[in-house]
Amino acid sequence: MNEGAHTVNIISSKDGTPIYFKDWGRGPVVTFSHGWPLNADAWDGQMLFLAQQGFRVIAHDRRGHGRSGQSSSGNDMNGYADDLAAVIETLDLRGVTLVGHSTGGGEVVRYIGRHGTKRVAKAVLIAAVPPIMLKTAANPEGLPIEVFDQIRAGVANDRSQFYRDLAVMFYGANRPGAKVSQGTLDQFWLWSMQSGLKNAYDCIRAFSETDFTEDLRKIDVPTLVLHGEDDQIVPVNDSARKSARLIKDAKDIYYPNAPHGITATHQDQVNADLLAFLRS
Repeated sequence: MNEGAHTVNIISSKDGTPIYFKDWGRGPVVTFSHGWPLNADAWDGQMLFLAQQGFRVIAHDRRGHGRSGQSSSGNDMNGYADDLAAVIETLDLRGVTLVGHSTGGGEVVRYIGRHGTKRVAKAVLIAAVPPIMLKTAANPEGLPIEVFDQIRAGVANDRSQFYRDLAVMFYGANRPGAKVSQGTLDQFWLWSMQSGLKNAYDCIRAFSETDFTEDLRKIDVPTLVLHGEDDQIVPVNDSARKSARLIKDAKDIYYPNAPHGITATHQDQVNADLLAFLRS
């Protein structure tokens, strides 16, 4: 489909859920999958930069988040991966670099596991949740289920305050010497409040309990893994370091003392690493 053919930037997923997307620039295509419980605007710092560098950048709001429909069903990794596939296929994108942050990294990995890499050139996982966050017999280093039960309770009981508190850890604003603006914390709250309560609640299970091990093994395109070493949301040793071992020939870069929200706190560094990988 020709760029600009959509007067309204909405596509329909296979179950009819409206999925909002934005599509900037011209050139090689990069898609962006955002973290929980945010929306595509969380990628603006990367999208503007890459659009100015000669890339076509596309980001969608996950179902139930931002400007997409608040569907009652499909709020799981298979549903998210199929929505990403709907964006890619509706816009007839080819040679795409898939970029995912946090939960969006799981979406990218599950997309490859379910849909393969015939339309994919490269992949980038930034502070991503794979292989699996939950502590299990096979993943003893993971986080206990009680951690995610507390998140569910926080979202269900007072999501507005929960998101305000979460933003502080997300960007590492609770660390000595942290320079995180009030605006950065405020926009996290604003984006989070645009997600549907049921959708955000269901997504907690999706990002914490999904096992991406076999999906990671299916990745057969060049892959970049970026992660902050002081990530308080997705601990680096149980995510990026394991994923990098499971993905064939992955390139991994770790940011010392950096938090989960490195796309904002380390925007220039992430952008430089992304650009170098895209051009490699």
